[in-house]
Amino acid sequence: MAFVAPKQVKAAEQQPTYTIGTDVTFAPFEFANAKNKYVGIDIDLMKAIAKKENFKVVIKPVGFNAAVQAVEADQMDAVIAGMSITPERKKVLAMSDPYYKSGVVMAVKKDSNIKSLKDLKGKRIAVKTGTSSADYANSIKKKYGFSVVTFDDSNNVYQDVTTGNSVACFEDQPVMQYGIATGLKLKIVTKPALSGYYGIAVAKKSKAALLPKINAGIKALKADGTYDKIVAKYLGNGTIASQKKKNAATQDSDHSFIGLLKSNWGTLMGGLGETLILTIVAIITATIIGILIGLLGVVPNKFAQGTATTFIYIFRGLPLLVLALFIYTGIPSLTGTKIPAFVAGIITLTLNEGAYTAAFVKGGIGAVNVGQMEAARSLGLPWGKAMRRVILPQGIKIMIPSFINQFIITLKDTSILSVIGLLELTQTGKIIIARNMEGFKIWTMVALIYLIIITVLTWLSNWVQKKINA
Repeated sequence: MAFVAPKQVKAAEQQPTYTIGTDVTFAPFEFANAKNKYVGIDIDLMKAIAKKENFKVVIKPVGFNAAVQAVEADQMDAVIAGMSITPERKKVLAMSDPYYKSGVVMAVKKDSNIKSLKDLKGKRIAVKTGTSSADYANSIKKKYGFSVVTFDDSNNVYQDVTTGNSVACFEDQPVMQYGIATGLKLKIVTKPALSGYYGIAVAKKSKAALLPKINAGIKALKADGTYDKIVAKYLGNGTIASQKKKNAATQDSDHSFIGLLKSNWGTLMGGLGETLILTIVAIITATIIGILIGLLGVVPNKFAQGTATTFIYIFRGLPLLVLALFIYTGIPSLTGTKIPAFVAGIITLTLNEGAYTAAFVKGGIGAVNVGQMEAARSLGLPWGKAMRRVILPQGIKIMIPSFINQFIITLKDTSILSVIGLLELTQTGKIIIARNMEGFKIWTMVALIYLIIITVLTWLSNWVQKKINA
């Protein structure tokens, strides 16, 4: 057994651990390779900084918007995601020293006749929300007379152009070069504009402890040549041919439907597993909350009924996306208390689906003939016992099909939680597409998985209804 000096053990134990958010679709800075492991300039750089400055990192690929919002809400310690340093961002986040210089370029379809910004008049262009390229596009749209549509991830930006919905897109130069080198059917038609630098954004709570380490690490890695090696690993000498050679190993080798299914089966099943866990936990908690609120709504007490009605009105009326973001980033910003993404997802589904469950529980009980309660009370049964023994057995018979249908709805609603970074089935599809750019094939796989599960649940619902009505 190797001897470890006490000082070394103590140093290892004292290493602080920081949670770092990053994007899911921003190659070559962060992306999943052919083995579905996260790699890229940003990933390697962050790990190298941590090693150099003696701290540990947990890198979470949650998407650009989710990462930035999590850092603003002190849910994470920092975000590294090809994030341009801007005066606006420096007002709300602590930005590190710059580590990469980039510029914004415009790309169009390979066979497009769009050659310059002047050709965009009356046309639509696509950008990724929250990025410098989006800011640049919005700053010149009046001058050149085009409209802008925004998407949450890069792949959807590119797909909007390749399908012809938009005539062009704006993107950071190295990202667009990498995409073209790895099969994206676009071409760059402008020189880089709005040149700026990428930095690492640090949360306010971690500024004092983490920011000096990051800056020292960037400086040290540039001085000893490690930084140049990391960049060259993904970009080569900067030419398209060099990028193709350097990054061939990161791509799926077989782009047929079966080939993509085989190479990504494990990842898709991992996403499905997360979806099913979210669904099962949420449906249990939502059912409990829904039944309690539903029963509260039929109690002969105006305050209780008002409480139930208010709960149903609020959480059935709020869009699920808004509710998820409010719980994951809004509440922590107010209270300063972290809410893990999984917990935030469960709370979101519980409140939303619980409100719908409460509504049909209340409706199911209300559907029982009012004479049933009157008859039970006339026989001397108190309200509670009459409800438990007479009304609920009949109401449950009416409610059961709705419970199963709500399970199906909850399963589908989990896809919205990708906005807070949960790696469920939909988010998994985005990650895979970011690597291979095979949007149609991957989304077909995701759709088929959803349809198979929903079909099984629909059969179960029909079978239960037949048994009840038999």
